[in-house]
Amino acid sequence: MSAANYDAVVLGAGAAGLMCAAVAGQRGKRVLLLDHADAVGKKILISGGGRCNFTNIHTSADRYISANPHFAKSALARYTPADFIALVDAYGIAYHEKTLGQLFCDGSAKQIVAMLLAECAKGGVDIRCGEPVRQVEHSDGIFRGTFGNFHFSAPALVIATGGPSIPKMGATGFAYDLARQFGLKVVEPRPALVPLTLGGDDVLFRTLSGIAAPVEARAGKAAFREAALFTHKGLSGPAILQVSSYWRHGEPVTIDFLPGAPQGWLTEAKRSRPRATLRAALGAHLPDRLAETLADQLALPGELAAQTDRKLTDAEARLARWAFRPNGTEGFAKAEVTIGGIATAGLSSQTMMAKSTQNLYAIGEAVDVTGWLGGYNFQWAWASGHAAGQAL
Repeated sequence: MSAANYDAVVLGAGAAGLMCAAVAGQRGKRVLLLDHADAVGKKILISGGGRCNFTNIHTSADRYISANPHFAKSALARYTPADFIALVDAYGIAYHEKTLGQLFCDGSAKQIVAMLLAECAKGGVDIRCGEPVRQVEHSDGIFRGTFGNFHFSAPALVIATGGPSIPKMGATGFAYDLARQFGLKVVEPRPALVPLTLGGDDVLFRTLSGIAAPVEARAGKAAFREAALFTHKGLSGPAILQVSSYWRHGEPVTIDFLPGAPQGWLTEAKRSRPRATLRAALGAHLPDRLAETLADQLALPGELAAQTDRKLTDAEARLARWAFRPNGTEGFAKAEVTIGGIATAGLSSQTMMAKSTQNLYAIGEAVDVTGWLGGYNFQWAWASGHAAGQAL
């Protein structure tokens, strides 16, 4: 049974943990980085379809969900997308902007993991994988714990073990248990950026599995104009994943199926194409099977000329605010991230250190800060990891 002392121990070798360890190591700290998975950066490797959507150039604090919407501002302001892009450029990693400010590697997410490992190596970080962390304790200003047969101790400890989303990647609620052990509160975690399931009267839309269309989806006060995808369980696609973070059980999700259409487009279609059916009018803008399903639901048979303007105006209004009542989500198994987590009220927004326990830090997805889809959660990982790495 071996033992070693360090200046800081970082639990979790994902995006935030790797960044934190690299920054602290390069500042001359002796850092131990631990992960129960058999290799570092598992979620980085599967992100962005294997190409890692590593940041978003439009990052700002208003694109994050937290019990304290101001908490993320400090870290995000001090380590920006431009800072991470400069690191990527320094390693000669080619990338491209896909849509909406999302940056992806031209090659592979493996390049981002290799870059972070190289940064850790520059700081002499001791990285160990493949064992569970057990019995973390704190006394006399020192954190102690075991990692397999290895005993570690350090005056500083960083919780960077993420949330419970994607359990098949080894994700657990370990961060929350540890936080509670040290008196930190946890905001109820729930799946985010996750497909929604449909039941009841909405079941008929599951027959459209595989069909996608550009829409504007809304939940609560949030609205996103991107693609929605019908699945055999319900709704998915970028627009739906985005609003899922704002959706609560029992509430509707409304979809505008023709977000670019001018007001009165259906009565105008009646004037210009009186012999056309509603299905044909919809089919000019939407996939055939979706147009057919919506037309069947609106129940306006025959030609447009046979419909009153009032009926067409009502149909147009319904198409602009089509209400679905999801009966749930596909859960943590399919959630890209977790909403909720270690409460920000107990942390310093400058350093990410716990107010209740000196030199205990929490960063990344473990914390109650959740970004939109499209690189925002990685930027929070880099920024919060950098903030803690500078403070250690």
